[in-house]
Amino acid sequence: MAILKCTRELTPAEDYGFFGPGSVTWKVWSYPTSLTIGFSRAVVVEELDPNLVASVDHTQDIYRRPKTRYDRTIHYFALVAFGDSRTTAHAADVLVKVHSKAIGTEPYGGGRYDANDPDSQLWILVTGWHSVLKAYEMYGPGRLSEAEEAQYWAECARAAELQTCSPDDVPRSRAELHAYYERMRPVMSGSPIARRAMAHLMDVGQLVEVPWPLRPAQWLVALFFRAGVIATLPHWMRELGGVTQPRVMDVVARPVLRATFAALSVSRRLQLRILALLSPSTVPVVAPVLLGVPPVTPELLTPTQAQARYGYDRPAEAHLAWRAQQHAKVFGRGEAPSDAGLVESEAVLGRLG
Repeated sequence: MAILKCTRELTPAEDYGFFGPGSVTWKVWSYPTSLTIGFSRAVVVEELDPNLVASVDHTQDIYRRPKTRYDRTIHYFALVAFGDSRTTAHAADVLVKVHSKAIGTEPYGGGRYDANDPDSQLWILVTGWHSVLKAYEMYGPGRLSEAEEAQYWAECARAAELQTCSPDDVPRSRAELHAYYERMRPVMSGSPIARRAMAHLMDVGQLVEVPWPLRPAQWLVALFFRAGVIATLPHWMRELGGVTQPRVMDVVARPVLRATFAALSVSRRLQLRILALLSPSTVPVVAPVLLGVPPVTPELLTPTQAQARYGYDRPAEAHLAWRAQQHAKVFGRGEAPSDAGLVESEAVLGRLG
């Protein structure tokens, strides 16, 4: 009933945001593989970055409040792809402040980590967009044309304007993507905290409470979901993260998930019902796109244009001041970092729980 009420009272977006109906981003990200398998793969792969997983492990949020953390993260992913320019520019500005809190000493290498570090932000961006595309290819309509693929990565570079990394560093082709992974591979770490986080993040069963008669079905869905995520990973990532599985599960998962997502793609309202179970706060962002509700103004902006219009600093510049403030508190005075960004984020990404 909640989803029906939400769609009846749907508020049109202010504008088309940064991509719009002619984009490859909307084509790929609006398919039901994206905010399910694709999103899960993205957050799993992220944990191989030793600096990122150090910040995740330090807060313990993914273990203490997994539903809230999942909801807020997928909400932001969806805003970038589908949200209006004002809301998304605001969310990106707030996220710089949130990430400024995630600083400390990496427990295995001993170096300092910072979630706003451009290299870590590039890893989040590239693995996120690649994961969504990979899920679309394996469990959806299949590979994009060469021209569509080039457009997709050009649009990913546009999204980089919302993060601290440089758009110039974003791969623009499959070959450049593979080269990026090869450069990053020696830097990645399958530490105990990375393996624990990766295994935890593939367990979607923890996100939805169902009556006990439905728990066998929930277990089966979670089993295929996990198998589907692992099947998208190259073997070096599986071995590093300790998430190997029998080859037979790779083979079986693909046709089952392809058929499942093909069936889901027929009904946009059913997709929204499922999304409401996984991430209620994301539904108002995605529903106008899936249901074909036009925005108030059919305008497209780039993130840089939106930042200038609405008075936000570019994240690549804004994070420097926040980094200096937080480093002075944590490493200089031995104090806890400021929670200002985290508090501000509740109005944009949802309550912390």
